[in-house]
Amino acid sequence: MSAPGSSREAVPLELPYYGAPFSAAFARFWRKYADFHGRASRSEYWWWVLFSGAVGIAIEAIYVPSLLARPRGGGFHLDAGIVVAAVLALAWGLATIVPTLALVWRRLHDANLSGAFWLLSFVPLVGWIAVLVLTLLPADPAGARFDRAAR
Repeated sequence: MSAPGSSREAVPLELPYYGAPFSAAFARFWRKYADFHGRASRSEYWWWVLFSGAVGIAIEAIYVPSLLARPRGGGFHLDAGIVVAAVLALAWGLATIVPTLALVWRRLHDANLSGAFWLLSFVPLVGWIAVLVLTLLPADPAGARFDRAAR
């Protein structure tokens, strides 16, 4: 029997993939697009956060040169870079909002917390810090209660 991650048939989608490599975490993110049941390991979660952040920086890289090239004064002017960046940011946000929420939900389940703790992110100033801390928590075996098979 081979170790998880050493073959193409690694870990079933119903289970969290602890120590997931980037490619597996990326694939699992899209395969579990709107799945709020089950759990997600820290590696699954943080690989996605890293990738999504890189995409955000790439979109900003389109916007910033356009912003810097604008003449001073004269108000706001739309140019191609700003429009392209806005369209890409909107498309990216719409494509990833549901699976990102589902991933955070499953990550909280892995720490044996209700996914509804994500709603703390709406608390002004400190809510996102609370959610960040909760996503950093290690896996708790009792979180298996959120798996479909456990029901």
